[in-house]
Amino acid sequence: MQHSSVENLSLFRDNVDNGNEEVLQLDGPSLMKALSKLESASSTTNLRRTVQDIKRDLLNIDGKLRTIESADREIEFTSAFLLQQLDQIASSETIERALHYVSRLKKSISETRVSNINDINLNRWKEYTDILLDSLWVIDRRENSGVHSADYWGNFIPQIPNQMMKRYTKKGDWVLDTFAGAGTTLIEGQRLGRNTIGVELQETVADMARRLISHEPNVHSVTCEVINDDSRTADFCSILQKHGQASVQLIVMHPPYHDIIRFSEDPRDLSNASSLDEFLKMMSQIVENSSKVLDRGRYLALVIGDKYSKGEWIPLGFLTMSEVLKKGFSLKSIVVKNFEDTLGKRQQKQLWKYRALVGGFYIFKHEYVFIFRKQ
Repeated sequence: MQHSSVENLSLFRDNVDNGNEEVLQLDGPSLMKALSKLESASSTTNLRRTVQDIKRDLLNIDGKLRTIESADREIEFTSAFLLQQLDQIASSETIERALHYVSRLKKSISETRVSNINDINLNRWKEYTDILLDSLWVIDRRENSGVHSADYWGNFIPQIPNQMMKRYTKKGDWVLDTFAGAGTTLIEGQRLGRNTIGVELQETVADMARRLISHEPNVHSVTCEVINDDSRTADFCSILQKHGQASVQLIVMHPPYHDIIRFSEDPRDLSNASSLDEFLKMMSQIVENSSKVLDRGRYLALVIGDKYSKGEWIPLGFLTMSEVLKKGFSLKSIVVKNFEDTLGKRQQKQLWKYRALVGGFYIFKHEYVFIFRKQ
């Protein structure tokens, strides 16, 4: 059964409202020409009719807006963003206000406005619904597509490096992860077109990361290297020079939360630090060593939680934050991210409830993402 254009438009709207986001490939000059017709509207009634005509053209696969004459004419819009802009124009109470919105929409097509640290087009900022901007992240499920795996104890969720790279890097930039683990940051970097260097202390874990990364498609042909080394002493300058680079544009750190999980028997492992002071000293050394290759004005993201020991809450996150601040960084943001289960607690939920009642504390349900800027 065929639907009328009005019914098609309603179905299109229902898909958008239900989260079935569609990316529209449109002919830029044709869209600009259609929007120019709005500028000559003699009344709001005439303007609304023209908006409806544009919406109908968006639905017509064979129409002028969808017929792209050459690759350099193509422009992409998410359906939700474009419909929102057209609705805003149509609902304007005056021609003057409508023309303001038309001008803004045309500007988003003809001009790209980006900062020097990411690829976000600020003329189309409303389209970036995938970027988290609040300081509380409630993430229900770990991203597990492709080669991502939660098998390695201590992995952080891929959404964190994904968000950090989208906010603080451009395609082709270089990212350093000083605690590579199973390669979560590197996998996300490869997907996003960022070159990544990961340093992992344990040789077997480094091998696992290389194996996983090798099975992830490298569609952007970027560099993705895992190095078996100690981030306190690794020669990051020499490592980058092998790739013709002198610096990185983002550092990601997800260290052990001191001795909560013992990752190895290696005394260089932060999880084997003999005391809290020793842990902080080792972290300070890693920050100092790695920050030498971070460009000024660029960012370092530290993911860490607190710990509970001998009846006392240890603010490990804020103590580590303080160490980073001593190394020439300013604090830009603190994100609190929820978590529900860890491998250590998954089978002991009732036991932890009992311990909390007896010990007078609250069960950990969060960790921090500290974002610093190198001064």
